[in-house]
Amino acid sequence: MTPSWDDLRIFLTLAREGTLTTAARVLGVSHPTVARRVAALEKQIGARLFERLPDRFVPTSAGEELLGDTEAMERAALSIDRRSAGLNDTVRGVVRLSAGEAMSALLARHLPELRKQLAEIEFELVASHTLANLSRREADLLIREQMPELGGIVARKLGRVAYAIYGHPALAVTRLAPAMFKTVPWVAFDDDHAYMPGQRWLGERLDGARPAVRGNNWLVLHEAVRAGAGFAILPCYLGDPDPGLRRVGGVIADVFADQWLLVHRDLRALPRMRAAMDAVVALFHRERAALEGKS
Repeated sequence: MTPSWDDLRIFLTLAREGTLTTAARVLGVSHPTVARRVAALEKQIGARLFERLPDRFVPTSAGEELLGDTEAMERAALSIDRRSAGLNDTVRGVVRLSAGEAMSALLARHLPELRKQLAEIEFELVASHTLANLSRREADLLIREQMPELGGIVARKLGRVAYAIYGHPALAVTRLAPAMFKTVPWVAFDDDHAYMPGQRWLGERLDGARPAVRGNNWLVLHEAVRAGAGFAILPCYLGDPDPGLRRVGGVIADVFADQWLLVHRDLRALPRMRAAMDAVVALFHRERAALEGKS
């Protein structure tokens, strides 16, 4: 008897996750179900597929051989799923969009107008640092600052995000002269996130001094600045609309981040995807025009 795809999918997930608990969580089933289905698959195939180590499951040589074939089956199943989604030619259904936390906040702010334009589309908005897998339909659309080198992904440039310094109105300065940078409190990213836009620029001006408040999330920095904890470099789309913040100086020319809208090539022609993508692009154009008008 040929193993079922359901059993092979459980085998594949356990091989990737390494433990029954994490595999069960990913699959949305119980811990005993994973163990039972894997044992049944081993009996059906007539080979032990995993070494049961104290802390994890490791594929045996037979398991490694089966793994390659199962991954090929998964790619075929996912391709069928994506292509079958494209058979629906109506502008309705669910669009799952993944973006970083600050960009997700921008999209959430514009959801009423997006829903007004696309009343038949349900939006699922996922705020995440991690890159969702478009091939596995973890998301339909991604907004990211880099174009990943992945096959099957189509990218559309949305524009360039501008950044500026913001502070609580009570701090009452219109600009920060270079000599003032080390005399005022700062809110910035922690060391693990020093790659975020503006952090190197700020670090050069602090000349070794460390911000008194550090975080790992744009929204945490935003709230800390709103509370008066110090100045921070924020995306202008996050800082400008907030009446609780004041922009200090102009846009920082050396700090910016290009934004890309990513979609799998099998889904880009789907009417609801095209409509959602066009709406997001138009939203970015309006944001850019508003920023240019303020600047």
